[in-house]
Amino acid sequence: MTDEMRAAMRGRWAVAAMFLVNGFIMGAWAAQIPLLMPRHDILEGMVGLIILALGIGAVSAMLLAGRLIARFGSRRIAVVFGLASAASFPLLILSPSLGMVFPLAAITGAATGTMDVAMNANSVAVERRLRRAIMSSSHGFWSLGGFAGGALGALVIARLGAEVQVLLVGGISALIVAVAGGAMMYDTPHGRDPETGKRQRQTFPRKPVLYLIGAMALFTMVPEGAVLDWAAIYMKKDIGTSLAMAGFGYAAFSLMMAGMRFAGDRVRDRFGAVRTLQVSGLIGALGMAIAAAAPTGWAAILGFAISGIGVANMVPILFSAAGNMPGLSPGAGIATATMMGYSGILVAPSTIGFVAQHVGFRLTFGVLAVILLVVVALAGKAEAADRIKTGS
Repeated sequence: MTDEMRAAMRGRWAVAAMFLVNGFIMGAWAAQIPLLMPRHDILEGMVGLIILALGIGAVSAMLLAGRLIARFGSRRIAVVFGLASAASFPLLILSPSLGMVFPLAAITGAATGTMDVAMNANSVAVERRLRRAIMSSSHGFWSLGGFAGGALGALVIARLGAEVQVLLVGGISALIVAVAGGAMMYDTPHGRDPETGKRQRQTFPRKPVLYLIGAMALFTMVPEGAVLDWAAIYMKKDIGTSLAMAGFGYAAFSLMMAGMRFAGDRVRDRFGAVRTLQVSGLIGALGMAIAAAAPTGWAAILGFAISGIGVANMVPILFSAAGNMPGLSPGAGIATATMMGYSGILVAPSTIGFVAQHVGFRLTFGVLAVILLVVVALAGKAEAADRIKTGS
């Protein structure tokens, strides 16, 4: 193995650590959300606005992330904003007043969102060097980090208190970022097209197919958000399960999604990105349809589990396609795709709740299956994800 390949392998595990940290912080944030109400004497509606502020901060920052990555490189931006995420999260949780919570939520969202774009862009650089896929397993590490942050975070809060938890999360995250940052693969700033030498647009690039990829990412992330926010309510209200069983819907979806992401790179390398995306979308739609028509709680859990298997590798493939778009820097492509995809997470929960209130959850989840079939029909547009095989 050459020194260049050894560096790429180190970079592969270093960027995986960055995904782990980003998920770890978001999982820890989820564990802290219920404590915001008694800490600041607020109700659920105000908590929703705080969550919205974090989401708006993340999506807004993604607009500028491509430009920063083009100027400074993805490794430097991932490290800087990884450290910023580790610092801003404790400040948000320990904020003494509600007036400070909103700007700190937006700052935390901006830091984690920019880190998200940078680590995805760096994954594209590693894929090109190794000439094989790593994006799905990288997202698997994000899921693993989210599980650790949520589960261990709740345990630490129960045993040692919220303040200890948030300080531990900040400290551990900063340490991992500092260590992994030195091993990440260096990618030179790429503000110009390497073939033509012309300066590339880093914000709103003139690539219609890129926005189609972004829309496909949105169509994939909306069902994921729907299962997260509404699966338990659907199972309890429409199917009549117990509250305990209702919680297994998202758990099954999340567990299968995380496991499949670690297998996804080998599947994609063997069958190609487009075919993997097509089959994944069909499996995801089938699972969602089963859940929508489920007569019992166990049938719904099975449906959500199957859907998790399908959805798992769709977003990683689409991000890889955006990062490998010809004539466009990885940072600019991924920034646009992530901005469009994550914007769906912002609007989906309230929109789905409104629609389900009028037509019911069964029809709503059935429509989400159709949305995944739209991605299947457009899967050929993600062919740029296969450029890593030629190293182009």
